[in-house]
Amino acid sequence: MGSFSIWHWLIVLLIVVMIFGTKKLKNIGSDLGGAVKGFKDGMKDGTAEADKPAGQVADASAAKETIDVQAKEKS
Repeated sequence: MGSFSIWHWLIVLLIVVMIFGTKKLKNIGSDLGGAVKGFKDGMKDGTAEADKPAGQVADASAAKETIDVQAKEKS
C-alpha cells in the first residue's frame, strides 16, 4: 500500500496529459530546461568573478567611472 506500481504512475501521467495537453507540457519542459541552463551559466560566471583578485577592475569603462575619494577629501 505504501508504494505505487507502474500502473498507478501511468494513470497519473495520462491524467496530467489530458488536463494540460502535450503542447503545454512541452513548453513547460523547455522553460524549465532554459531556467536550469541559465542557472548553470550564472554559477559559472559567479565563480569566474570570485577567482579574480579584488584590486583588479573587470573592464576599462568601470575604471573611468571610479572616483578617488582621498583626492576629493584633500581638495
